[in-house]
Amino acid sequence: AILIMGALFLWIVLTVPSFLKKTQDRTAKSKETIEEKTWALLGPVCEELGLLPVDAEYVKDREDYQLLIYIDKEGGVSIEDCERISRKLDKVLDEADPVPDSYIFEVASAGADRELKRPSDFEKFIDHEVEVKTYRQIKGQKLFVGVLKEYSDGNITVLADNQSLVFSKQDVALVRLHVTF
Repeated sequence: AILIMGALFLWIVLTVPSFLKKTQDRTAKSKETIEEKTWALLGPVCEELGLLPVDAEYVKDREDYQLLIYIDKEGGVSIEDCERISRKLDKVLDEADPVPDSYIFEVASAGADRELKRPSDFEKFIDHEVEVKTYRQIKGQKLFVGVLKEYSDGNITVLADNQSLVFSKQDVALVRLHVTF
């Protein structure tokens, strides 16, 4: 540890001990577990209410944890839909208790520019325009807009500028529906 004292502040620099790194690994695993358990609970509740589950995310925003639920339905999601799923799912979550921390619970529409994550998302939006963001530059760029043509084993095929582009799972940072205004 390094201790630096100045006239107006005290600054301590610490290296992260290995046991904390293991805690960070466990936190990532528990995040996945919380999302999986919540997703399993979300499906039946959405089905009962005539809604489609889109995603369940457990994130930390500053000091607060948030459990974010995204839903959809034919014709779009209303505030009333969000309210109904929130009330029903809140009771289910209280009973199952998949989240060990206190958290803020939020339900929202998946949105017109929704992120595609699950194989079923990709299958549903074949022949729709998407944005593909990559971790590294490919052909001099990291953002591609085109029509989703295929999804197979995590690989994504997009038709862009009359070219068929295939992106491997490990190169793709994000895929979302493309919205033009």
